[in-house]
Amino acid sequence: MDRSVRILGVPTDYGANRRGVDMGPSAIRYAGLADAIARADADCIDDGDLSVVRAESTDPDRAPMNDRAKFLSEVADVSERLADVVAGVCTDGELPLVLGGDHSIAIGSMAGAARDAEIGVVWFDAHGDFNTPTTTPSGNVHGMSLAAALGLDEFGDLPWAQAPGLAPERVALVGLRNLDPAEREAIRDSPVSAYPMSDIDERGIVDVVEDALASASDGADGLHVSLDMDWLDPKEAPGVGTPERGGVTYREAHAALERVAAADTPTRSLEVVEVNPVLDSHNETAELACELVASALGERIL
Repeated sequence: MDRSVRILGVPTDYGANRRGVDMGPSAIRYAGLADAIARADADCIDDGDLSVVRAESTDPDRAPMNDRAKFLSEVADVSERLADVVAGVCTDGELPLVLGGDHSIAIGSMAGAARDAEIGVVWFDAHGDFNTPTTTPSGNVHGMSLAAALGLDEFGDLPWAQAPGLAPERVALVGLRNLDPAEREAIRDSPVSAYPMSDIDERGIVDVVEDALASASDGADGLHVSLDMDWLDPKEAPGVGTPERGGVTYREAHAALERVAAADTPTRSLEVVEVNPVLDSHNETAELACELVASALGERIL
């Protein structure tokens, strides 16, 4: 790493359907994040947590459209402030490392990273997060992050949600294994690149990730890398709110993030989300998150 890493926690659970993920930033730090970054020969500065209003003190249905997108007003506030911070860190030549919180924080991360640059997105996730308020079966905004960043449907009227320097052709979703029906159709109809777990089974993780990086990098100044810990199999990462059987293994996850670190197009911003210590076992999911951050930053065995 030739840049300092700037850590920012965003302790939200507005977008999730289970409580506890707001404690993810603390769990990741406690698991040894600073030491993991040091192992990758990178300097880091921890800016603490973004100030967030707790979900229990708000009304998820008080704002327009919140009947189909819960806590949308709160998500908008966090996204706008997070985008400003991420954009500033990028301008300063540092790497923003955003700790979630639920995956709705990616809306702000992507908007900030794409404010003054053309970015590509590599999305490591069991889910597509491609729903909109029209298609969502749950109303949970953590399942809408990519749709928001791309300005799909209602999000086209919400400037705070959109990532200005992001085109769908530069979005690659890796490791999908649970999609809602309307979401599946939207991904099929979109120019995004999507790689379900069956691709990884047939071709291997390195081949798939290389393809994903090539798609996301085409014409991009830098990459936004989003790691949802439910991308891994629950046997590897039990402390997540929406576990899905059949995810990637420990070694596959490390191999994928190692390819990110070796990519010709630099990582412009990085986030790790959906660690839920309430559901974890001995903080092992947070510990694994730290290891994967180190791999994404360039740590190697030799």
